[in-house]
Amino acid sequence: MGEVIRFVSRSERERVRLIREARAIYDSIFPPSDPASDGQDGDNGRTIGGDRSKLS
Repeated sequence: MGEVIRFVSRSERERVRLIREARAIYDSIFPPSDPASDGQDGDNGRTIGGDRSKLS
């Protein structure tokens, strides 16, 4: 109870989807070679416009 639900427009969700798709394509062509992140869980820390963890 007391949970705040933020409205996310369809265009904003599409924008985020396209950015993720473009990053996946870029990373498939130019794989990240940061030796400091080799042992991490795969989260590269990239975020556009704040916390997007609840966007599914």
